[in-house]
Amino acid sequence: MEEAYTTVWAEASATFTEKKSRFIGHIAPVQNEGEALTYLNGLRTKYWDANHNVYAYITREGNITRCSDDGEPQGTGGVPVLGVLQKEGLTDVIAVVTRYFGGTLLGVGGLVRPIPTGQS
Repeated sequence: MEEAYTTVWAEASATFTEKKSRFIGHIAPVQNEGEALTYLNGLRTKYWDANHNVYAYITREGNITRCSDDGEPQGTGGVPVLGVLQKEGLTDVIAVVTRYFGGTLLGVGGLVRPIPTGQS
């Protein structure tokens, strides 16, 4: 009998702007690390001109948990994204945040601060 777990039903995305930087968040179900990397590489190709593609993923197969700041200040990108996935109890999932830098440094707090309710 397979163990119950929580994941996302389908791929989804949302965009928001903070101090002229544009962020595009993506989330998708994945079965394993190979699928996670394929999804990530597809977004890197699509958004080849973005400054960063921060990501985190968790898979049951191989019990893998990975994240990357992709050039953002250490600990300000991938770790917070991974934290959200873990807090929500999700697995077999990847989240990627694509950032187009708008010219204003947000600082560490600006990258990890939650979005106010009602913005997307």
